[in-house]
Amino acid sequence: MERLMKKYQSKYKRAREEMDRWEQLQSLFLTQFGNASAIIGRLPVLQDPNNFGILSGNPDIKKELLVKQLESFEMNYSALLGTMKEFLVIVKALEKISQDAYFLLKEECKKVSSEQMEARVGAGPSIMDCLEGLKTIHEMHLFEYNLKSSVVLALNWNSSSPGDLTAFSHLLADQPNIPGVQVQLIYNKIFMDGVDR
Repeated sequence: MERLMKKYQSKYKRAREEMDRWEQLQSLFLTQFGNASAIIGRLPVLQDPNNFGILSGNPDIKKELLVKQLESFEMNYSALLGTMKEFLVIVKALEKISQDAYFLLKEECKKVSSEQMEARVGAGPSIMDCLEGLKTIHEMHLFEYNLKSSVVLALNWNSSSPGDLTAFSHLLADQPNIPGVQVQLIYNKIFMDGVDR
């Protein structure tokens, strides 16, 4: 069992690396989303001829500015989709780590009773704690990925209102499906050696 627990600790270290990558991508994602939202917010201003003052005598200015903004939006949106692909890679990696933990149990212990699954050695976690923790971490990131995906797909330069954009920004910044306290509790339970998140 001790050898199995060391292998589980290694799985948690790998999961932490994936979560650190997620946090780095989250910052990039919010910047990209903010840029795309800002462009959408500017479009109504650029479509109003009263905002051009003396330049309104040049009919090509309005069209050129709109074209440039739409091109910028497309570039930002494409970057957002690229970041979403990277989030999905992390979700799949966390899923594999969780699945591998279950396979390890089958390899190491041919028959394990429910009592053995729940048993703790000293202050350390049980096998069930290890398995459930990895599963929970994967599920939180999967749900968050699905939320982000829905918001990105709903982002549209032609129909997103300023209220929608503000609500989307708050929703994405909060990452409601990844409560930091819960993740910290999972790590504290598994890493009894004082490894910090």
